[in-house]
Amino acid sequence: MDYETTDADSFGRSLRGIGINLLVRDVPAEMSFLENVFAMKGHQVTQDFAIVTYGGQVFQLHSDGTYAENPLLGLLPENPPRGAGIEIRLYETDPDQAVALAAAAGFTVLQAPTDKPHGLREAYILCDNGYAWVPSRPKG
Repeated sequence: MDYETTDADSFGRSLRGIGINLLVRDVPAEMSFLENVFAMKGHQVTQDFAIVTYGGQVFQLHSDGTYAENPLLGLLPENPPRGAGIEIRLYETDPDQAVALAAAAGFTVLQAPTDKPHGLREAYILCDNGYAWVPSRPKG
């Protein structure tokens, strides 16, 4: 599928498995974070929406305003962190490189790259929306 040209109906009908949709205050700013820190690709990025690809995976960003009629909007906290309780694990991203990029851009690094007993080297990085992004790789 060409994510740059697909229409909403075709895109929606193509989705399978588990989907992730993150509500964010500023779609272009979140997309910039994802592109610059994790080398993700944004498609059809607007103030309200973006299709995001990471490897062979696809997910979506929506602005709060697009959820005006959605019951989830009323549950969002007024103060950060809105993403508390979710880890978005990126198993194909070097945690050392991601932390260096995130720190240089002023993002919050919750945990520096660490070798964990479950076989991964991982770090925790917060985006401005409070989501915990966890770049991970198998330990060397």
